[in-house]
Amino acid sequence: MRIGRGPATVIGSNSRKPGHPPLAQRPAPFARKGEAGSPRVSRGAFFVSGGISRRNRGGFLKKFLPSRLHPAAFAVLAVLTCAAAPAYAQSATHSSPEPPAFREVADELGRTIRIPQQVRRIVSLSPSSTETIYALGLQDRLVGDTDYCDYPADAQKKTKVGGATNPSLEVIASLHPDLVLVTKLNRLETTQSLAELGIPSYATDPHTVADILSSIKTLADVLGAPEAGASVVEDMQRRLDDLQRRLRDLPPKRALFVVWAQPLISTGQHTFLADALRRAGAVSIVNSSQDWPQVNLEEVARLQPDFLVFAESQPGNASREVQKLGTLPGWKIVHAVRDHRYAVISDAVNRPAPRIVSAIEELARQLHPEAFAEKAGDTKKETEKENPPARPLAFAPFSWNPPHSPHGHSSSTGGCLCGR
Repeated sequence: MRIGRGPATVIGSNSRKPGHPPLAQRPAPFARKGEAGSPRVSRGAFFVSGGISRRNRGGFLKKFLPSRLHPAAFAVLAVLTCAAAPAYAQSATHSSPEPPAFREVADELGRTIRIPQQVRRIVSLSPSSTETIYALGLQDRLVGDTDYCDYPADAQKKTKVGGATNPSLEVIASLHPDLVLVTKLNRLETTQSLAELGIPSYATDPHTVADILSSIKTLADVLGAPEAGASVVEDMQRRLDDLQRRLRDLPPKRALFVVWAQPLISTGQHTFLADALRRAGAVSIVNSSQDWPQVNLEEVARLQPDFLVFAESQPGNASREVQKLGTLPGWKIVHAVRDHRYAVISDAVNRPAPRIVSAIEELARQLHPEAFAEKAGDTKKETEKENPPARPLAFAPFSWNPPHSPHGHSSSTGGCLCGR
């Protein structure tokens, strides 16, 4: 390209060293028809550098501009030429930095863990975490869970990694998870072994129903699904608010939640189960700072609860076991046993997951039927839909040996703590 008599160099043109043939012009990709192969032309300011001599510049300006505008034109050309070089160099050498591949989050035990920006493969070591993943619509990311993750039914089709307390680290590692979800009930050795394998674990540990809602929302944020988490929590909170409105003018029932029957294990005051009782319009007669205290049957007889509350272990199992209580030594003096005043609800109450609201509603309807008289038919259909009666209890094959149990009895009419 020539302007006047001097050679001009156009930025972006293809050239080679003297003695070499010029490079062939190639059509630009995605070029519009008629423009392929044509030199690129800037539609804004154009910059010409180092090829126009003083004489040529004067002739060029004299030809196109009046003489009185020549000094201003020279000044503008000099400014543009000086500004073009650093701007072009900066755009050529600087690119936007790539986002970091990992991020740090804090779990509910206060641990700081390092996880990928996008969590695409998840292993769950608790039924409650598995249920939450499904409620968030992230089941396609779940590549493995425990033998006792039984809800929803599709969770039983996932690759099994063993039990919550004794999972197979080899199976977990073979699944190449980005994150393993655990609870406080999983063994510390498990999380330490996962860390040694370079597999991060995120722990949840809610102690109230409000904590469960907060835990679900935070987990959804960690997994990159904040909208789904907000939607699930909003629905749970709406139902809890409606329940509170129905029960606010009714006196609470005094209840004994039977976690284990022989020996008798109940729930303390600082667990989500105790909070679930309160939200269902009941108050536990057990006033203990321990989470799962062993209770003296004579003390129960002295306090005389209005209701005994049981979580269904298998369809019809709780009802049959409750009938047996009247034949056991000591239980006959408990008026609730004598008068058959007991409530049997879904084992969902044992799991800090979205379905716990359904279990709370179910218990409230049994303790305070008068608060639901006008909508009894509709609420019953909703409960049956969310809690199919044929579903077995998680961890039902396991027996839990509570503290101070010399023989490790395996029979129970209540829920199992392992179901979390």
